Amino acid sequence: MLYSQAAALLLLLFSTVVDGSHYVQYVQSRVLASGGCDSYTCGVNARCTMSEGRPVCSCLNLHMGDPLARCVRVECIINEDCPYNRVCTSNRCVDPCVGLCGVNANCLTRNHIGTCECIPGHVGDPFSGCQVADPQAACKPSPCGVNTQCEVINEIPVCTCLPGYRGSPLAGCRHECESDGECPPHLACSSSYRCESPCKCGENAECEVVNHRAQCSCPKTWLGNPLVACRPECTAHSECPTHKPACLYQKCVNPCDGVCGVHADCNLRGITPVCSCPKHMTGNPFVSCRLFEPRDLCEPNPCGVNAVCTPGHDNTGKERPVCTCPTGYIGNALTSCQRGECFTDNECPDNRACIDFTCRNPCTGHECGSSATCTPRRHIAVCTCPQGTRGDALYTCNPIESKSVYNYGRAYRYRYH
Repeated sequence: MLYSQAAALLLLLFSTVVDGSHYVQYVQSRVLASGGCDSYTCGVNARCTMSEGRPVCSCLNLHMGDPLARCVRVECIINEDCPYNRVCTSNRCVDPCVGLCGVNANCLTRNHIGTCECIPGHVGDPFSGCQVADPQAACKPSPCGVNTQCEVINEIPVCTCLPGYRGSPLAGCRHECESDGECPPHLACSSSYRCESPCKCGENAECEVVNHRAQCSCPKTWLGNPLVACRPECTAHSECPTHKPACLYQKCVNPCDGVCGVHADCNLRGITPVCSCPKHMTGNPFVSCRLFEPRDLCEPNPCGVNAVCTPGHDNTGKERPVCTCPTGYIGNALTSCQRGECFTDNECPDNRACIDFTCRNPCTGHECGSSATCTPRRHIAVCTCPQGTRGDALYTCNPIESKSVYNYGRAYRYRYH
C-alpha cells in the first residue's frame, strides 16, 4: 500500500556490462497515477493537459498518431492549415483545381474551394465543357424599339437609333425631323427627314442661314452672281485703275492710303509707298512732320565723337550748329573729343599743374620777372631771385653791390674769429 501511494511512475532499470562498461537502459512505463501532468509523461510530440482533475495526452498541432507513444507531423489536418488556394486532402495541401473543370473553362480557388467559370466568349457547363458563345446572343431577340439597331458591347445589349432617326432607342425612334421647325435655326429639314444645311450657293459665294433659309452673297469687294459664281476684283496689278494701281488681297487699292504720317508726302515706286517729309519740314514721316526749328540743326549730331552740339550762327548771321568739347574733354570738336589728362592739380605730379585738363609745367615763362628763376613746386610756379641778386622775383632781381658783400664778410669774420 505504501509503495502504490508514493509511486507515480514505475521505472525498470536494467544494467548490463558491454566491453567492461555499464549500459543503462530506461524503460518508461506509463501508469496512470495521481500526480497530474507533473508525474505523467505523454508520447513524443504530444502534450499533457488536465481535464476534470485527470491528465489527458494529445498530439501537438499539425501532428497525428498515438499521443501515448509518438505523434508524427503532417502538412495539414483541415483546409485552414493550407494556403487559400489549396485544400487539405489526406493530410496534404493540394490544388483543388486539378481535373476539376471542363474544356474552355478556368478554375478559380476561393476559400480553399475550386470554382469553374467559362472563359470570355464561351457559355455552357464549366465543369463538363464550354462552347463558343454567339456574340449577338444578347440582341436575340432585340430588346430595342422600332427604327433602332442593337449591338452587344461587353456582353451587354446597347440600343441606338438608326441614322436619320432620333428618340428613345428602348421605346422606338422616329425621323430626325418632319419640318424645319424641328431643326435649329441654322439648319433645315431635308427631303431625307434630316436637319441639314440649306446652303447651295455658287462657287466662292458666302452663305448665311436665317430662320432655316439660305442667303447667298459674294465676299466683300468680289464680283459676280452668288447663286452661280463669285470672282475677286483683281488677280494682277494690271487689272487695276491708275488711282488704285495695286492689287492687294484681290482688291485694287492705293498703297499710299493711310501709310504715312501727318503732313508727310507719299510717293510710289512701282507699287511700294515711300514716305518723306517736305523740304521745309522735318520729323518722322511715318508719324508726323513739322516745321524746322533751331534744335533740328543738332539732330542728328553733326559733331565729332563726344562733342556737344548747340544751335548757333556763323559770321554772316546764318544759323548753323556749333561744336564744342564738353568740360573735361580736349580735342577737335569737329572730329573727336577725348577725356582730358586731369581735372585737378592733385591728379598731376608735384612739378606739374592741371592746365586745360593737361598736366603741364606751371612755369610758362610769364609768371616770374625776367631775371628771376621759376621752379614748379606743389603744382604752382615758385619765383626766386638767383644767387647774388635780390629784389621782387615777380618783377626783377638786381645784383647785390660788392661793397655790401665785403662789409658782410668782414662782419662775419669779426664775429667768429
